[in-house]
Amino acid sequence: MQAPQFMDAVKAVIARDDRFQLGAYYFLKDALDFTVKRAMDNNGGQQRHVTASELLIGLRDLALQEFGPMASTMISEWGVTQCTDIGIMVFQLIEEGAFGKQDSDTPEDFTNIFSLQQTLAAPFLPTALATTDGQNA
Repeated sequence: MQAPQFMDAVKAVIARDDRFQLGAYYFLKDALDFTVKRAMDNNGGQQRHVTASELLIGLRDLALQEFGPMASTMISEWGVTQCTDIGIMVFQLIEEGAFGKQDSDTPEDFTNIFSLQQTLAAPFLPTALATTDGQNA
């Protein structure tokens, strides 16, 4: 999809439902592109549909790559706090014709995959240091 068409789709979504910030939709598009490229790299260069869980993992990986320890904060600043929020955004963009879907795809596919905030924060949480006698420091 061309950039102006995507921008128009996002503006239409936000006009109806403003719970997610503009940046969240653009990051979602970047995450979809990132995930599709990853899937193609693992599929002999052939494009294929990506699943909700693949998109969520791709979004997580891209957020960690782009924002590092601020990933959780950045995503939540956009109003996105859980995987179901990503599903809502995806299906809003599908309704606007910005994203495609298969007949079997549903918003529920984005439910209970993982805790978005925890998975974004986990790589940066301190771990207990073990001393030489096996006790935590």
